[in-house]
Amino acid sequence: MAFTPSSKQVGGIKALVFVLALLPFLRMAWLVFQGVPVEPLEFLTRGTGDWTLYFLCITLAVTPLRRFTGWNWVVRLRRMLGLFAFFYALVHFTCFFWFDHFFDIAAMLKDVVKRPFITVGFIAFVLLIPLAATSTNGMIKRLGGKRWQWLHRLIYVIAPLGILHYWWMKAGKNDFEQPIIFGLIVAALLGLRVYWAYAKKTQAAVS
Repeated sequence: MAFTPSSKQVGGIKALVFVLALLPFLRMAWLVFQGVPVEPLEFLTRGTGDWTLYFLCITLAVTPLRRFTGWNWVVRLRRMLGLFAFFYALVHFTCFFWFDHFFDIAAMLKDVVKRPFITVGFIAFVLLIPLAATSTNGMIKRLGGKRWQWLHRLIYVIAPLGILHYWWMKAGKNDFEQPIIFGLIVAALLGLRVYWAYAKKTQAAVS
């Protein structure tokens, strides 16, 4: 039997997930404040980049989890998880823009054009902005359900771009273990969606 929490229980679960999702950032901020034994900029940039990918994967995993377990209520967590992906991406970008370039837009754009891995990461971040901006119920009503769904399918582009950004960054050190793991996870999560869409189309044709 599928676990079906009450609205109050779902609210408690959301509060718990919110705190857990915020903990990595609080931990990083505390370590920087305390004086981490590594360069703070590099520590924050890498940490927030990793957690952006974690939350992109977790957000993409919501639909498969719902379908495999029958836990329809987990969909109510997806918006918050997606916003945390944007939050960590925003901090990641801020580290790049502020600490690396001290808010010099021209220098930042020059770096974006010059280095492909930054170009790809920048594109992924820009594509995340409309998803975060339209995450409210009011925006869903304004856009209409179908247009909102089509817009939020950008995550299927953003996640692979994030993996490519990470891959190219690690290529300089010939360290591909983590990018491969992330890539396999995203490929599996997107592959399931392709399979389900194909199965639905086939079933509709037969019917």
